[in-house]
Amino acid sequence: MRKSALTIAAAAMLATGAMAGPASAELDTLNLKVVGTWGNLSNWKEAEAPLWNTTMPEASGGKIKADALPQTELGIKGFEVMRLLKIGVFDVAHGVVGYIAGEDPVAEGVDLSGVIQSWDDAKAAFAAYRPTLSKQFETTYGAKLLAVYPFPSQMMWCNADVKSAEDLKDKKIRVYTTSMGDFVEGMGGTSVTIAFAEVIPALEKKVADCGITGTMPAYQAKWWQVATHAYLMSVGYTATFAAMNINKWNSLNDETKAFIEKQMADWEAKTWQMNIDQDGQGIACNTEGPCSIGDVGGMKKVVPSAADDAKRKKVLEEVVLKRFAERCGAECIENWNATIGKVAGVKAPMP
Repeated sequence: MRKSALTIAAAAMLATGAMAGPASAELDTLNLKVVGTWGNLSNWKEAEAPLWNTTMPEASGGKIKADALPQTELGIKGFEVMRLLKIGVFDVAHGVVGYIAGEDPVAEGVDLSGVIQSWDDAKAAFAAYRPTLSKQFETTYGAKLLAVYPFPSQMMWCNADVKSAEDLKDKKIRVYTTSMGDFVEGMGGTSVTIAFAEVIPALEKKVADCGITGTMPAYQAKWWQVATHAYLMSVGYTATFAAMNINKWNSLNDETKAFIEKQMADWEAKTWQMNIDQDGQGIACNTEGPCSIGDVGGMKKVVPSAADDAKRKKVLEEVVLKRFAERCGAECIENWNATIGKVAGVKAPMP
């Protein structure tokens, strides 16, 4: 009798497992359509491309493959990436949050210009805001957030004699996010939106006096061939994302989801460290060296003074955070103050 009962119970358990299906039995077989960031910069060459072309296929035993290309090769603009992900043109997209901030001021809050001034604070700020960003990606873009990572710190590279923050007055400065424009205008300059690939001719022709980009990207794109002064005030860390179309994500079995999340977490940590390591190297290569990866750029290195930092704080409080609050609303600001504001020790005003 006891044997019969046990047999029946075991059969019931097996039946229950069978009814649950093979959801976590093995990895799904995937060939993902992936768009990355700029093909000539380190985040694509040393992080995103190896992830999809080598790491994922090898770790999955060939189950997860990808057709991955950078947005520059596909002729896609930064602001188009999430729109194309949402409608399923791509399964996975890498992109810069600042380029989509015009459509989503809540997302913009992860990397407001002039707020974060150290790598430790950048890590803490991105982590604190990640749940907010994840929610916005799902509700606004129908996307599952997989990773949040930086570029090297964003600074100003000028074809003009800039010795201090006061010299930014009346300068035309290339920006690519809304809050960068606010920061530049707060400093007394004029913000101009110029595509990354067009900055060198803009600096040559004085369409712009300065441009904002990361330390290593400025070197890799050879801004040092036309810029003369490196003004080393940190403007931001370029919050960058990897996200998957939510319908694609929801179609995956549990084992595949867990596998992808683990791979992305490991990759994200390595990508952070890569950018931290390249940050100082980018400054050295653009200025007086030494540079182990190419020619020394020869720009004059201008380190912000205490007075410059005081002006940054004033512009942050009176212009950047005030305008952000007007765009984002009371609920957004309450959350921002409790997350990134707490990390940075600043407080945005309620609108």
